Amino acid sequence: MLTVGDTFPAFDLTAVTSANPATAFTPVTNASYAGKWLVVFFWPKDFTFVCPTEIVGFHQIEGEFRDRDAQLIGASTDSDFVHAAWRQHHADLNAVTFPWLADVKRELSTALGILDKREGVALRATFIVDPQGIIRFASVNDLSVGRNPQEVLRVLDALQTDELCPCNWKQGDAVLQAA
Repeated sequence: MLTVGDTFPAFDLTAVTSANPATAFTPVTNASYAGKWLVVFFWPKDFTFVCPTEIVGFHQIEGEFRDRDAQLIGASTDSDFVHAAWRQHHADLNAVTFPWLADVKRELSTALGILDKREGVALRATFIVDPQGIIRFASVNDLSVGRNPQEVLRVLDALQTDELCPCNWKQGDAVLQAA
């Protein structure tokens, strides 16, 4: 699996950005958000149970990521058409606006090393990528365990300080000073 210090792989995928089929499909590449921080999180499958709770959790604080000049991007190995159908048919996902990448050929998830060996779907992986394309945070959960979007935001805040941040540091707290 790629990890902290590695370059996030180049990608060119179709993303779904809304529940409106007329405007939902958009090509997205790693250059689409040049100069921004990226928060890329993968889920195993659309139309499942844990995944929508995470997507909604990230959606609820999307504005906070945007305030930090970070682009939130969701992804799974489902097709763009499946993404669109799920957004249309799941009331909680209708309002989500951040792009969902369709990694149907599994190129990005393979390059990242996050495919589940038994199921062949993406693990619940989260990456924070700096504006230079370098992975600064990587986390993977088992298929059955959802992640904490507030913790991802906290880590982004800490990374953006470019300082030494102690355990449980939150935005506004003092950073550590090297002796």
